[in-house]
Amino acid sequence: MDATLLHTVADGVATVVISHPAKRNAMTASMWRALPELLTGLAGDPAVRVLVLTGDGPTFCAGADISSLTGGEDPRALAVTAEEALAAFPKPTLAAIRGFCVGGGSQLAAACDLRFAEEGASFGVTPAKLGIVYPASSTRRLASVVGPAWAKYLLFSAELLGADQALRAGFLNELLAAGQLDKRVAEFTRILASRSQLTQVAAKEFADGRTDRDGYWEDQAAGSDDTAEGVAAFLERRAPRFTWTP
Repeated sequence: MDATLLHTVADGVATVVISHPAKRNAMTASMWRALPELLTGLAGDPAVRVLVLTGDGPTFCAGADISSLTGGEDPRALAVTAEEALAAFPKPTLAAIRGFCVGGGSQLAAACDLRFAEEGASFGVTPAKLGIVYPASSTRRLASVVGPAWAKYLLFSAELLGADQALRAGFLNELLAAGQLDKRVAEFTRILASRSQLTQVAAKEFADGRTDRDGYWEDQAAGSDDTAEGVAAFLERRAPRFTWTP
C-alpha cells in the first residue's frame, strides 16, 4: 500500500491518519513534507474545531522511513518542520495511539495538545541508538510534556516505555483498555467541539508560553458574545451556542 496521509472531517473533528502499514506507519519524506500543507488547510477550515492524529491499523507511527530519505535531505529538518506545524495548529489536537509510537512518532505525538492511548502501546525516543543529536526544539517540547527527568531518561537510554509508564510520566492524558480507544476519542472530541473556541484557542496560546498577545485576547473576549451565551445557557439549562471563531 502507498505511504500517505489520509484525512476526514466530520462533526467538527478532522482526523488525520498516518498510513504506511507495510512499515508500521513510518513517515516517508513525502509524508513529512505533506503534513504542514495539510494542517494549514485544516486550520483554515471553519468546520474544523478539533484535530485527531492517529495511525492506520494497530500502530501509531514507528518513526521515519529512512529508505525514503534520498537526495541529501535532512530527515531531522523534515521532521521538525512537520512537528512545528502540528504544534502551531490553532485548535485542540489529540493523538490517538495504538502500538508503537517511536522516534518521529513520539515527536508528532508530543506536538499534540493531548495524547490518549490504548493498552499495549509503546513509546520511545531513540536518537542515542544512532548517535544523533535530537533537535533542540523537540527536546524542549518533550521536556515540557514529561518534565526534564523523564525527558533525560528517554533521550539518554533510548529505551521504550510501556503505556503504564508513559501515563505515569505524564506523556499520556488517558490510557484506555483494549478496544475502547476509538469510543473514548469520539466521546471526548465531541465534548471539545461543543466548547468555546475563544476559551480553547486563548488557553492553548497561554499554556504554550506565548506572552505577546495578552491584550489581543482581552479585546477578543470583550468583543465576543461567548461569555454572555455561556452564562445564559447555564441559567437556562441548555447547550450553549458559541459563535467565536479564530
